[in-house]
Amino acid sequence: MADSSAPLLAIVGRPAARACESAGYRAIADLEGASERQLLALHGLGPRAIKILRCQGPLSSAQRRS
Repeated sequence: MADSSAPLLAIVGRPAARACESAGYRAIADLEGASERQLLALHGLGPRAIKILRCQGPLSSAQRRS
């Protein structure tokens, strides 16, 4: 699991990190409370980034189903 204060660019690609940052998610810890559906709606963040984030731990099982 990555450090929760680590920048998103450290674990996902640049387009996904930019999409998250433009939506206000600057670090891994900022993703807590966001659902996969909300994140997939961001332009530049796709299924591969979601899979990486799932492996790193910021998306809980309850948020995956949302």
